[in-house]
Amino acid sequence: MQDTATSTLLAQRIIDNVSHVIVGKRSVIELAVATLIAQGHMLVEDVPGVGKTMLAKSLATSIGCSFKRIQFTPDLLPSDVTGISVYNQQSGEFQFREGPLMSQVVLADEINRATPKTQSALLEAMEEQQITVDGVTHKLHPPFLVMATQNPIEYEGTFPLPEAQLDRFLMRISLGYPNLEEELAIIEGQEQSHPIDSLEAVANSQDIIGLQEAAKSVYVDRLVRQYIVSLTEATRNHREVSLGASPRASLGLFRTSRALALIRDRDYVIPDDIKMLAPGVIAHRIMLSPSARMRGVQSTDVVEDLLTNVPVPGATR
Repeated sequence: MQDTATSTLLAQRIIDNVSHVIVGKRSVIELAVATLIAQGHMLVEDVPGVGKTMLAKSLATSIGCSFKRIQFTPDLLPSDVTGISVYNQQSGEFQFREGPLMSQVVLADEINRATPKTQSALLEAMEEQQITVDGVTHKLHPPFLVMATQNPIEYEGTFPLPEAQLDRFLMRISLGYPNLEEELAIIEGQEQSHPIDSLEAVANSQDIIGLQEAAKSVYVDRLVRQYIVSLTEATRNHREVSLGASPRASLGLFRTSRALALIRDRDYVIPDDIKMLAPGVIAHRIMLSPSARMRGVQSTDVVEDLLTNVPVPGATR
């Protein structure tokens, strides 16, 4: 098992490498790497053109794992994602022809442009790291990461993700628009060629598995664990929420907090880690009440309200 210092250096090297392509978004890249270390899956939601797909491609390139991209469209079928059994006339048997989901890193581009039936083809793979085709189960190779991108549901031709599938994503992040200096740097960086063309891997699959194992040894005090559960439980009693976060949200905060602590060269978790991660881990798992939606309340507003009102362990009001 890697020690904390070695693991931190490796994680920072991956973040630095991705930062060559995604300019000025280091905190977002940090969250993406934390999701990878926590063995979760990531949903990147934002308007077109801010670098959602490029974040996924640059992260996949940096960690040196097998990579496939699936462009989700309304006519995409589940078998186009998982694979299909084809009859071989010479052998007289059915042979499994792998779909793009049989990769270590899968980019599900514009996932909400496909129908719910096709979206659900990812569920078994995301939860159990296996797929079943025609009654035969096929194991996926670790590390396995689904990075899905989606446009806001108000855009033309989008299908909202079912709650069950949203809950499978450990983290939902947003890149946002760059500021003036960052956008100038993006233009200058692509004057001759795109930075992704010269990006090289700085880690391999065994390195990532080592990071994932190292994160399991990060200490989480009982008071911090109580804080995690208190935040999740508070979503179920909030006045603006009709469906609160599930226990999977608590587990997600627990796992990602250990990964973030490792990235920041600590072998213990502090409440500030939880505060940084809570919007990305909890917000997409709660369903707002109809009255809250009519008033324009966002799920992130609810999480910020909880972070203000739920007592932090060891702090004084």
